[in-house]
Amino acid sequence: MQITTTTIRLRAPDGEMKVHQAQPRGQGKFPAVIVLMEAFGLNDHIKDVAERIAREGYVTVAPDLYYRQPQGVVGYDQLDAAIGLMQTLVEEKVIADLRVVINHLKAQSFVNGGRLGVTGFCMGGTLAFLAACRFPEEIKAAVPFYGGGIAAAAATAPLNQVAQVQAPLLCFFGDKDPYIPPADVQKIENTLRSLGKPHAVKVYPDADHGFFCDERASYHAEAAKDAWESMKAWFAEHLNG
Repeated sequence: MQITTTTIRLRAPDGEMKVHQAQPRGQGKFPAVIVLMEAFGLNDHIKDVAERIAREGYVTVAPDLYYRQPQGVVGYDQLDAAIGLMQTLVEEKVIADLRVVINHLKAQSFVNGGRLGVTGFCMGGTLAFLAACRFPEEIKAAVPFYGGGIAAAAATAPLNQVAQVQAPLLCFFGDKDPYIPPADVQKIENTLRSLGKPHAVKVYPDADHGFFCDERASYHAEAAKDAWESMKAWFAEHLNG
């Protein structure tokens, strides 16, 4: 499917937020997917993921959640800088930013505002899970990739807010991920099951953190391919079905 891409700027609570938008060409209303960036920022990889999803028939938006910072993109070899940027985010401010993004999508004549999904990677995976918790009326499907801290002990951890979720959740993890203990993955699975939330949790043997990104040393082609096909099927069922 042919798409059109553009950079838009939304008025956010603390300034102008840049957003990479991709949309299918053609008439009608399309479901939409929010793509949330890794700790490394709104880089070419995240934009490429948004465009790949758009080619499947979705309007996609990838917001720059670091818009408050003078430099919001760092290289994959700059982990300390990425962690520093990630630590500047404040949960309630991110939620306010996502409200701006959701309102933007619902206002577009070519978007089916009742069919919004979210995905994200690393930091963005955590935020995708959180978005499903905090926007239960709007988010109809969520696909978090290896989100760290979802099952943290803090009272504000996303898993402690999951009772509000209505969207089916598809969660991906790597079995070799040093940042997300297997016990946390099991806790996520057990909690979603006990609450009766529609979900699937997929753990890839031999896959590390960041296995979906082909620009990282941790890229795992087989896991990435399977996750991509699973995500497509999930969105097709819950946003198009």
